[in-house]
Amino acid sequence: MFMPMRLIIILLSMIKMTAWMHAAQQPNFVWIISEDNSIHYLDHFFPGGADTPNIKKMAKNGITYDNAFSNAPVCSVARSTLISGCYAPRIGTQYHRKTLMAPMPEGVRMFPSYLRDKGYYTTNRSKTDYNAVPGKGVWHESSGKAHWRKRKVGQPFFHKASYGTSHESSLHFPARAMENQPTKHDPDSVRLAPYHPDTPTFRYTHARYLDNLVKIDDVVGKVIDELEEDNLLEDTFVFYFGDHGGVLPRSKGYAYESGLHVPLVVRVPKNFKYLVKCEPGHREKGFVEFVDFGPTILNLAGAEIPGGIDGKPFLGQGARTRNYTFNYADRFDEKYDFVRWIRKGKYSYQRNFQPFNFDALQNDYRYRQLAFEEWRQLYTKGKLNAIQRQFFETRPVEALYDIEADPHETRNLSSDPDFAKVLDEMRNLMGSELRRINDLSFFPEPVMLKEAMKSPVNYGKDKSDHIKKLVGIADLQLKPYKKVESQIKEALLSNDPWSRYWGCIVASSHGQSPEGIVHLTKNLAKDDPEPLVRCRAAEFLGLTGKGDPKPIIKQALKMATSEVETNLILNTVVLLQDGKSGCDFHDLSNEDVNHGGRYVEARVAYLSGKKPPPKKSKRKKK
Repeated sequence: MFMPMRLIIILLSMIKMTAWMHAAQQPNFVWIISEDNSIHYLDHFFPGGADTPNIKKMAKNGITYDNAFSNAPVCSVARSTLISGCYAPRIGTQYHRKTLMAPMPEGVRMFPSYLRDKGYYTTNRSKTDYNAVPGKGVWHESSGKAHWRKRKVGQPFFHKASYGTSHESSLHFPARAMENQPTKHDPDSVRLAPYHPDTPTFRYTHARYLDNLVKIDDVVGKVIDELEEDNLLEDTFVFYFGDHGGVLPRSKGYAYESGLHVPLVVRVPKNFKYLVKCEPGHREKGFVEFVDFGPTILNLAGAEIPGGIDGKPFLGQGARTRNYTFNYADRFDEKYDFVRWIRKGKYSYQRNFQPFNFDALQNDYRYRQLAFEEWRQLYTKGKLNAIQRQFFETRPVEALYDIEADPHETRNLSSDPDFAKVLDEMRNLMGSELRRINDLSFFPEPVMLKEAMKSPVNYGKDKSDHIKKLVGIADLQLKPYKKVESQIKEALLSNDPWSRYWGCIVASSHGQSPEGIVHLTKNLAKDDPEPLVRCRAAEFLGLTGKGDPKPIIKQALKMATSEVETNLILNTVVLLQDGKSGCDFHDLSNEDVNHGGRYVEARVAYLSGKKPPPKKSKRKKK
């Protein structure tokens, strides 16, 4: 029986139309971001966390990533990494908060702009706070009212929404709150980290934070409901994740699991299940990090992933997870540090480039939290055990932790001969990463701001050999002092100021004070034309007790050419005053500095024993 030609034509047209409609269809994307929380506060990831039924329901219809990392333990740096797909120390966005906006690398845009090229409607609710210049065409709308419902009919969309319910500021409560604002979670039942003292303040703070995570879970449920109401749920990949760790003490702002290991659940829509290899409910053990999130969205959308970024897609065609993660911690407001951290398998490796620093170094924003302040008071009174004291003590140059046996990273295995092979592997991996990305933090921040901000990536490439040389000097920290003393002297005598700078840091790291090294550092402290070198020389003399650092540092402050340089010098002052060197800078005043600014003012106020400047009402949350 023959089919009429007209009917055949109609059927063929319908088949063609159906195929065209399917080919044109693109998935939508929604990111639900909770601010300032690590895996340690959700029971879906960690024992003792809050029950989050909506997030768990997402997981049943998608993938749980057990090893997701934010690359940085603080907002603006992590967010800059997330939006750029680039490691912050490579592109000049590693300092929180930024002094200058870094340009995006040449030929690279913030990833939502590539989605716009593919016809996507992009919205942000509403935090930006990048350390890089966004450029044009990133968002159709970025505001508290941004929503996918404002797009054109049928237009695919990417909607990113951050929620501050769990932000650090939510724990800046007065003491009376513990009496008149009871928590839903029982403070007596919470599981404190072993490094936290077991006090009513810490228990209440922990319980209050778990309450916040329940509120975040309610938000997740509401967003899912909105998608379902709009008949969009099964066309939309929904990501829930934390924007970095935090915010109980020793999390946000610190390069540990507690500051970097974030919860990540991706709900996979039924209509695009074919883009994902694993079955619903899968728990992925491979590593993913913030540099990968943008490339993953582009890959799922069928957009071309730009060259010049560090991220790799972990979903979609050709996607795969990593076998390790690389993370970084530099400046947090007025507090400087220089830590790099790698996790591979069950081991984490922490490299402290300024090990004479201690985690508890004053940071005004951190110490607005009652738990932080109480912790310091208990330390001063000698009421902490050995693990609880670690936060206030100088750190090792390198630390190795077994996360399965020691999830809170309290037992350093780096000196255990049974772990020598693992340590060597992690040490070599760290060294290769630092050199591969041309880590710009080997130059002090004032230098980077002065010389590199036209194009940080190109600057790093041009200075690659110089950076490798500085990494080599820093690596003298890892060897026995007697084997490297001559090389330290060579660095201190170098014509390159940043070799001298690192020579002083390495000398301070070893803590040895033979006559030859003391003589060289005293000469640098007195005559070096670079104030930051004078400061590091004074730091060595103060830490070893071989000289009075006070007049040297005061001279360096007068030589400083910027607020940033002044703040970096004042970081050493706080270290010497609050540490065990016995140095007293309480008479330091604003007359001793030539440059102001809120961080300088905060440091001077703290050093003099006065209250820090009042919080500005318009200051954005971090």
